[in-house]
Amino acid sequence: MSRFRDRTEDFKDSVRKAAVSNGYNESKVASTMASFIIHKPKERSPFTRAAFKTLESIKELNQFMLKHRKDYVDMHRTTEHEKDSIEQEITAFIKACKEQIDILKNSIRNEESNSKGWLGLSADNSNADTIAHKHGVVLILSEKLHSVTAQFDQLRATRFQDIINRAMPRRKPKRVAKEASPVDATLANPEAIEPDEIQSQPRRVQQQLLDDETQALQVELSNLLDGARQTETKMVEMSALNHLMATHVLQQAQQIEVLYDQAVEATKNVELGNKELSQAIKRNSSSRTFLLLFFFVLTFSVLFLDWYS
Repeated sequence: MSRFRDRTEDFKDSVRKAAVSNGYNESKVASTMASFIIHKPKERSPFTRAAFKTLESIKELNQFMLKHRKDYVDMHRTTEHEKDSIEQEITAFIKACKEQIDILKNSIRNEESNSKGWLGLSADNSNADTIAHKHGVVLILSEKLHSVTAQFDQLRATRFQDIINRAMPRRKPKRVAKEASPVDATLANPEAIEPDEIQSQPRRVQQQLLDDETQALQVELSNLLDGARQTETKMVEMSALNHLMATHVLQQAQQIEVLYDQAVEATKNVELGNKELSQAIKRNSSSRTFLLLFFFVLTFSVLFLDWYS
């Protein structure tokens, strides 16, 4: 069995000698030798930079949600105004990520339209593979954004449920129609007043005042309850809109997945079409050669028969 020997040092010596013979100084020789060890990082394309930026935005959104999760859900940690500000920031985050994904989709569409050649077919297989890869990247980003929005929907549903639970004990039964008070009945019949009843009238007046104040408080509480119900309705509508947006994001992710599958299938079809075209070119060249040979033999035969006759 033959023995293997490492010839790396010999290769480096040969490169150093060739560099010195070509007039390289020591700094250039050192940079040339270092290029064999440390390779320069490949510059990323604008699409790759935008995709990484979108991914970082989604990660920051997830970290922000995890950081303020207890503040948003717990009713005793923060006020409603602070919770609303947290919700607005998360909504702005989601909207920004959605816009970045839309920009990536538009760039893919533009690249697809520019890469189509004659009869709407792709002229380069490598470009078709790159477009299919970009569709997959956008699909992954859309799925990550949808998972984050689903978590936010759960947090919002928990908050709304707490608001509903706090509003439920405030509900009072319907007020019964006000009955005629004993004071009014006594004042209506002054002849029926007895000496004992004259002394108890101040207590009845105080009781009447307390009842009026109680009814006024009930009216105020009912108005507050109506305001809470309106606020609850608006929050439920906002939750429905957010859920609808998340649903649209998921649908777009599914559409991107379908486009990705179609792009892969189109790449395979283009490869098969190129093979068929190459075979057709070969057949055409062989048939052309056969026809030339046939006409040559036919012409020679006619000349021979003419000479023979």
